[in-house]
Amino acid sequence: VQLQASGGGLVQAGGSLRLSCAASGSVFSINVMGWYRQAPGKQRELVADITSGGSANYGDSVKGRFTISRDNAANVVYLQMNSLKPEDTAVYYCNTDGPWGYWGQGTQVTVSS
Repeated sequence: VQLQASGGGLVQAGGSLRLSCAASGSVFSINVMGWYRQAPGKQRELVADITSGGSANYGDSVKGRFTISRDNAANVVYLQMNSLKPEDTAVYYCNTDGPWGYWGQGTQVTVSS
């Protein structure tokens, strides 16, 4: 499975960004797609993930602000990020099937105060 993420960038606090991640290759085997992030000096953490059936799970710090969605036909997962805070600044990684699955190359999200 190959994952190609896009949509990162620089935004002011309170703003919004939308990340996309397209999967290719052996996509028939994918159940969960999601996003993790890693800030400098911190461990990688789950942002959100979603099953092929549409059941979503969010990290506590993003609940109510971020929304994950998925287009199963196109094998794309999206992360709509609203009300961004400086502490959301991190490299965001697309992922399939958890930490032992496949990873994308990462996209930088920077939120200025």
